[in-house]
Amino acid sequence: MTRITKHLVNLQKRIARAAAAAGRNENEVSILAVSKRHGVDAIHEAYAAGLKAMGENYLQEALTKMPQCDRGIEWHYIGRVQSNKTRPLAEHFDWVQTVASSKTARRLNDQRPANLAPLNICLQVCTDASEHGGVSPAETAALAAAVAGLPRLRLRGLMTIPAPAGDETAQRAPLRRLKQLFDQLNADGYGLDTLSMGMTDDLEAAIAEGSTMVRVGTALFGPRPE
Repeated sequence: MTRITKHLVNLQKRIARAAAAAGRNENEVSILAVSKRHGVDAIHEAYAAGLKAMGENYLQEALTKMPQCDRGIEWHYIGRVQSNKTRPLAEHFDWVQTVASSKTARRLNDQRPANLAPLNICLQVCTDASEHGGVSPAETAALAAAVAGLPRLRLRGLMTIPAPAGDETAQRAPLRRLKQLFDQLNADGYGLDTLSMGMTDDLEAAIAEGSTMVRVGTALFGPRPE
């Protein structure tokens, strides 16, 4: 058993316990392996352990890794989207989880190659006073409508990166706000299937509030190299 396989077993146990405590099925929660700053060898090991989705924050780092990795990997971009970098995002990624404006969405749509499937999109929502950004909750419905109308994009769900909190009660508050937005958009007919929230330190709180995808780096790969 490899190091990452051992970490994955422990992570799956955490997810199972959190899901059981919330009265949920553990199979409702997928793992996005956050591979930023980890080398290709670690990604190979994670893929061999059964992790098919990798999350990257830095575009140039990801573009360097991709040709060296298995073609079966599903690549998710989870970093801040800069307007001058939308073309390579549209050309090389399967998902962009950090769309926070209609301008970004239009650029990704226009630059998505016609021979590829529509680009999967999550809207990044700022659910607290976090520095990580995102669209405000009040503007989320309008942005969802704009993205849903673009033919080369497929609106899949919402994501958030709340500020760290000291206890589970505080962790859960912004995550609950995202789940409420998610439910409202689905009540309005959007058919969203992805609620991307929860990382190594708060995945129990996220699962309790309905997360369908946890983004985990440290608990899988260990501390990031400097």
